[in-house]
Amino acid sequence: MKNKAIEKIIFIAGSQKELADACGKTQISVWKWLHGLSDVSPEHVHLIVNATNGKVAACDIRPDLPEFFPRKTVNNHD
Repeated sequence: MKNKAIEKIIFIAGSQKELADACGKTQISVWKWLHGLSDVSPEHVHLIVNATNGKVAACDIRPDLPEFFPRKTVNNHD
C-alpha cells in the first residue's frame, strides 16, 4: 500500500527524483518511502517539510513519532 503522505509530497516536489535531490537521498530511497519499504529517517523529515514549503507537516510524515513531531493544535482564545 502506498504511503499517502509521501505520495502527496512527491506530487508537490514534482517527482521522486526532485524530492530525492531536495533531501540528499536517492530516488530509490523515495520509492521505498512511497511503498512502505522503509521509513523516512527523523533527520530527513524537516528537509521534506522544506521541500514542500510547509504544505506537509512533519507529523504527517512520521505520525509514529509524536514525541519528535507533535501535531500542532489551535488554541482559540476570545
